[in-house]
Amino acid sequence: MALSFNDQRKKGTLVIDALNLAFRWKHQGRTDFRYEYQKTVQSLADSYKCDRIVITADGGSSDYRRNIREDYKGNRKEKYATQTEEEKIAFEEIFEEYKCTLEVSAEAWPVLQFAGVEADDIAAHLVKNKDAYGLDNVWLISSDRDWDLLIQEGVSRFSYVNRKEVTIDNWSDHYEVTPEEFISLKCLTGDKGDNVPGIPGIGPKRALTLIKEYGDAFSIYDAAPIPGKYKYIESLNENYEQILQNYELMDLVTYCDDAIGKQNIAEIKDKFI
Repeated sequence: MALSFNDQRKKGTLVIDALNLAFRWKHQGRTDFRYEYQKTVQSLADSYKCDRIVITADGGSSDYRRNIREDYKGNRKEKYATQTEEEKIAFEEIFEEYKCTLEVSAEAWPVLQFAGVEADDIAAHLVKNKDAYGLDNVWLISSDRDWDLLIQEGVSRFSYVNRKEVTIDNWSDHYEVTPEEFISLKCLTGDKGDNVPGIPGIGPKRALTLIKEYGDAFSIYDAAPIPGKYKYIESLNENYEQILQNYELMDLVTYCDDAIGKQNIAEIKDKFI
């Protein structure tokens, strides 16, 4: 009987979504987690039998995406603007500890962080080039479902929030679309967390219907205007141009290198090749 992905004894690579994991302690109101953070990372590496650990960290919001859509993640700035003074101080303390956490982590593992580049894109670049970099059996550690765009054979995700794994083998337990269709689903529904609007009136169920009938996001775009009197069809016909912009904003695999930049990619290659 073949071993499951989690049971294999091969060496693997752990890729950490640095800030996302740090929020584990933020939600607890903790500002003293730098060494506990290291222990947690090492514990995860041991659990997944990973002999390589890579920390991927945001360097602020994505310059690449803000050039496409000026208000990308603009909703987060509005949220921070309404913070109380007490909340601002707590936020600053958390990020000061997070900065120290990255410095401590860098003593043990590669920490990849570049100004104007998001961790999502760095992780996507690593997965996209995993063979060239010699990264086997990759486990992505993040509660961000956007990282499921990277899941494929030999690449899986674990969320510390719900304690669940998403793998190519159990994908259908989590989604009604295939891994290949996932980006098309996101192009239609958008991403409220990143302030990326979907097509008004189209949620996951209606998006699934469109994907099953017309195909991927590009096929839906090419088919527009689509005949029909339903309000969501009329909305699609009025806003179908948004599909292409959303693809540029959210397809990590296709656009990660553009988002990272050649100079930063050269630095990553120096660490792995």
